[in-house]
Amino acid sequence: MSGSAPRSGPDAPPPERREGLVRGLLERWKDEPAPLLPLLHALHERDGHLSEEALRAVAKGLRIPIADLFGTVTFYHHFSREADGLDRPRVCDGPVCSMRGAEVLMASLRAAGHDPQAMPCPGRCDQPVPVIHRGTVLTGRTAGTLVSGPSPLPPPAPDGAEECVFAGIRRPGRAIFAGYLEHGGYDALEQAVTGMTPAEVIDVIDASGLAGRGGAGFPTGRKWRAVADAEGEPKTIVCNADEGEPGCFKDRVLMDHDPHATIEGMALAAYATGAERGFVYLRYEYPETFDILEGAIAEAEAAGLLGDGILGTDFSFRLMVRRGAGAYICGEETSLLNSLEGKHPFPRNRPPFPVTHGYENLPTVVNNVETLASAPPILLHGADWYRALGLGDHAGTKVISLSGDIARPGNYEVPIGLPLRELLHDRAGGPPPGRTIQAVTMAGLSGGFLAGPDLDVTLDEPSIRSRDSFLGAGGIMVFDDSRDMIRVTREAMEFFAEESCGKCFPCRIGTQRLVERLEGKGPGTVDAWVDEVIDLNEVMKRTSACGLGQAAPLLTESLIRYFPDRIRKHVAQGGGGPAPATKG
Repeated sequence: MSGSAPRSGPDAPPPERREGLVRGLLERWKDEPAPLLPLLHALHERDGHLSEEALRAVAKGLRIPIADLFGTVTFYHHFSREADGLDRPRVCDGPVCSMRGAEVLMASLRAAGHDPQAMPCPGRCDQPVPVIHRGTVLTGRTAGTLVSGPSPLPPPAPDGAEECVFAGIRRPGRAIFAGYLEHGGYDALEQAVTGMTPAEVIDVIDASGLAGRGGAGFPTGRKWRAVADAEGEPKTIVCNADEGEPGCFKDRVLMDHDPHATIEGMALAAYATGAERGFVYLRYEYPETFDILEGAIAEAEAAGLLGDGILGTDFSFRLMVRRGAGAYICGEETSLLNSLEGKHPFPRNRPPFPVTHGYENLPTVVNNVETLASAPPILLHGADWYRALGLGDHAGTKVISLSGDIARPGNYEVPIGLPLRELLHDRAGGPPPGRTIQAVTMAGLSGGFLAGPDLDVTLDEPSIRSRDSFLGAGGIMVFDDSRDMIRVTREAMEFFAEESCGKCFPCRIGTQRLVERLEGKGPGTVDAWVDEVIDLNEVMKRTSACGLGQAAPLLTESLIRYFPDRIRKHVAQGGGGPAPATKG
């Protein structure tokens, strides 16, 4: 891990020069759409931290109350307020990496003279253990073996299997404009803009059965039509590329190896809805992806496929990338919109919904990367083609991010309706030798566990929801029979407790209480412990303001369902005892 020029101390710029640099950055960004995040990133990267003088200058320049700005900045994980805080290596301590030696790597970095800090899952579950250091992602098990490199390509599809978003991703040069164009890239956009009405584009997407691939599963055509019909200008397309769910890393591989597919999908959505501007909201933990997207957007602009007068028509669409700063809640679409607008990223109350009151309170499409990347092949091949990719009555495909105790972790594009066991054993090689699969998580962590006979589900929402879980964004973590499911559940609940935005008390307090129960605090008898946890689960699911508080209890709910013997042992060992009182 190489050194860098000092940003503070005797070699730092004098105060008057720093003030001039801040003014220069303010002039660069203040009149741009969604200026706060890029301005803060520029200051953070220049100085290695966000100083009080810089924040006061930003607050004055953007007319943000200083208290609001401090509250917003400190909400994000990766904005440091300490001098040279940016230089501290950040090490993943997520569920997979904690099983793969995160603590050993932290100790190795300390021994090498670094001051590492833990961070939530950065979307590299297929490459444990990741470290973010000075804007670069490295992976390895010790300080001396850390290396950087591109996202792994998806494993080859089985013979005879047809894919949608992965169909061209393994071709050499696919990430650059010429390589994308070589195999039908931007043909769908040209076909739509020069030969179809916006309503006809929406009709094809609607007939295909494409639904949101980020977790909610809302019909894409219906969302586009709602924005097209909504009053208010300008309309906006937002790509939600903040895949902060532990165990999910599919969007990263799509953007790294096929960025123009997402760009083309956003342009199609813009044409269909009448949107004039678009944002890719990219999670902080994908720094290399940021450069890839910026380069791809520049290529598309140079080719006349973004900007004014696209393909010689009166259709115009400007596309920008805005990088988050590390907050799981920003994957929720209304929190994302608040973050984009420079506000504190709390979830909004709904209704109204983003289709009528989104970015700047105007009609907005918010779609996931995989959803948008699916649109160009659907337009090219037709709705019937896409529907036929699914099994039985199910339409289309889904990318599954598979990690944990499995022979071949990675991203797999599977037909909706594929048996889970076929994915785990036939495609991904099963658990380690001599081990059996004890449990898997669904929807990253948000769907809780499946175990025992419920591993016989098929990969579609009706089948999985019948087991009180859901497919969601498609992250699946595998735990073999060597893993302690109490520890796994506690670490997962600690993540949700840390990431709770705190806006509503059922989630803010409930996640903490569930962590305490998993630590051994609480009632000293099994029946009382289970009754109390069930009560906490139900209150959180019924009254939490957003999906975090509604989904976190599925972990403890499924733990009770599948592992009663382990709970009995846990309560006996914990000895019960009262939980600490809540303050405030």
